[in-house]
Amino acid sequence: MSDQAATHRVWRVGADIDTDALAPGAYMKFGIDEIARHCLQRVRPEFASQARPGDVLVAGPNFGIGSSREQAAAALVRLGIAAVIAPSFNGLYFRNAFNVGLLLLTCAQAEVLAEGERIALDPAAGRIRRAHGGPSELHCDAVPAFLLEMVQAGGLLNVLKQRKPQGRTPC
Repeated sequence: MSDQAATHRVWRVGADIDTDALAPGAYMKFGIDEIARHCLQRVRPEFASQARPGDVLVAGPNFGIGSSREQAAAALVRLGIAAVIAPSFNGLYFRNAFNVGLLLLTCAQAEVLAEGERIALDPAAGRIRRAHGGPSELHCDAVPAFLLEMVQAGGLLNVLKQRKPQGRTPC
């Protein structure tokens, strides 16, 4: 999966973004559309209404700390966020994100990316290309093929549905 031709607009947030900021507890009784409308309202009140499909979120270390709620990743998917780029992620958030089809890029240099900057992603090669500013290319952890397959399919359930033989029912 190479996304080099497309560029993505950067949204910046700081370190230690927790799952309650991504999917506020007060809205958990509602569906994902309502949860997504309140995504990051505590730290970026304009984010949910102004983010556009294909935008990327760039964060400081420890992105996704807190509870294991998968809605914290699903809200970003619902908003059309193409990827989250950070130096480190909470382990449960990392797993939930790929399970719902959200691309995460672990990049030690993430914090050099600026708000509003345009970037191109090459997750299989572990590269982020910048349109302007230096350095022109950032290196991140390459994303394994099986995780890229999950992102391309829209999540783990879709991968499993694609692999299920037609006409067979589970035991």
